Amino acid sequence: MKYIYGTMDHEDLTISKLQDKVYIGTKVTVKGAIHAVRNMGEIAFVILRRWDGLLQTVYEDSSLDVSVNELKEGETVCVRGILREEKRAPGGIEILLTSILVLSKPKETLPLDISKWKLSASLEARLDQRAIALRNIRERSKFKLQEGIVRGFREFLYEQGFTEIHTPKIGAKSAEGGANLFRLEYFHRPAVLQQSPQFYKQMMVGVFDRVFETGPVFRAEKHNTKRHLNEYTSLDLEMGYVENFTDIMEMETGFLQYMVNLLDKDYKKELDLLDIKLPKVDEIPYVTFTNAKELVSEKYHRKIKNPYDLEPEEELLIGQYFKEEDNADFVFVTHYPSKKRPFYAMDDPKDPTFTLSFDLLFHGMEITTGGQRIHDYCELCQKMKARKIEVDGMQKYLDVFRYGMPPHGGLGIGLERLTMQLIGDDNVRETTLFPRDQGRLVP
Repeated sequence: MKYIYGTMDHEDLTISKLQDKVYIGTKVTVKGAIHAVRNMGEIAFVILRRWDGLLQTVYEDSSLDVSVNELKEGETVCVRGILREEKRAPGGIEILLTSILVLSKPKETLPLDISKWKLSASLEARLDQRAIALRNIRERSKFKLQEGIVRGFREFLYEQGFTEIHTPKIGAKSAEGGANLFRLEYFHRPAVLQQSPQFYKQMMVGVFDRVFETGPVFRAEKHNTKRHLNEYTSLDLEMGYVENFTDIMEMETGFLQYMVNLLDKDYKKELDLLDIKLPKVDEIPYVTFTNAKELVSEKYHRKIKNPYDLEPEEELLIGQYFKEEDNADFVFVTHYPSKKRPFYAMDDPKDPTFTLSFDLLFHGMEITTGGQRIHDYCELCQKMKARKIEVDGMQKYLDVFRYGMPPHGGLGIGLERLTMQLIGDDNVRETTLFPRDQGRLVP
C-alpha cells in the first residue's frame, strides 16, 4: 500500500532560499521557463522566469546536452549548476550551468516580446493575448499587488472578528434595482445576475454580526469608459451594532492602513518594479457632498451642474483640492442625496433629503460606496412604498427585518479600480485579469 503524506521538500529551490549564502558554491537544481536568451558568443545568459522572479543562469560549457542556439523563449526547463554570487544579476546570484533538461517546447514563436522591460503592444493586443502578456514581469506585478490588496482585506477583517461568506450570484431580484441588469432564464423562471451581494450580507449580519465577501458583481451598463466594467470584483463588508455610519468609514481606514503596511512589508519587489509610492493613510479627511461641491466650484471656478450626484470631473477636482489643501490621497464624501441612493440607505434624521452614506475617493476617483442601512422593518417598507418598489422576489429579505435586525451598515470596494489608482494606470482594464466589457467576452 502506498500513501501520500502531504507536501514534501523537493530538490527545486526558491530564489529566496538560493540567496542564502549557505548555498553559494554548491550544486543546485531549479525549474522555470526561459524568459530570455542573451548570447554573447563565448558565453550566454539564459534568464529563467519563475513564480518568485527572474533568475540568471550562465551557459559556458559547449559540451552540455542542449546547444545554446537551440534554446528558445517559452521553453520550460530543469537546470542544474553551481550557484555563485553576482551583484549585477537579478537577486545578486546566478547559476553556472552543468546540465539542462528541456521539459516542454513552444510550438510557435511568442506573439509578444515579453522579455522587454515594458511591453510596447497596445492594450487591446495585450488583452487579446492576456495569458502571454502577463508573462512580462512588470505586467504580472500588477496582479501580485492585487493579491496583496485582497489578502490585506481578508487578514484585517479576520482580525476584526468578521466571518467570510459566499453568496449566490444568480437571484430573483437585484439589490440595486434599475434597468442595468443581466437577465436570464433560470429553469423557466426569470432571474438576474447580482449587481451586489447587498441583500445577502445584510441578512447575514443577523447571524454573524460582522461579515465580508470578495466576489464578482455584474452591471449591464452600456458604457465605454476607462473606469467601468460589466463584471468586476467587489470587496464587501457589512457590520452590525454600529453607533454611527462613521464606524464603517473607520473600519475602511483601518483596512487601508493594514493593506499599505502589508504591501510595504511583503510586496516591496513589485512596488519597486512599478515605481509605486504608497498612499498616505494615517488619517483621511471627510467632507459632506454639498460642501465638497461648493469647495471645488469656488476654487476651480466650475459651475455646479448636477445637484444630486458627482460627475467624474468633480471627483477629480475634489481629489485635487484635498491633495493641495491637506496632502490627502483619499477623501470620504458623505451625506449623498437620498434621491441617488438605494432604498435601503438610511436617511439623515436631521435632513431626510440626504443619507448617512459615503463614497471614498482615491486620487480623485470613487473606489468605495457605503453607509448605514435601514434596520427597522416598517421604515424599510415605507421607503420601498414611497419609491414604488415591488416586494415580489424580496420577501425573504424583508422577513429578516420583520424578525429583528441590529443597526448596521457596510460598504463595497471596487478591487480593479483600487488597484488601478494604486498603480497609477489610466484604464481599469489594465488591472483586470480578463476584462468583461461591451466588446469583450474572450479570453
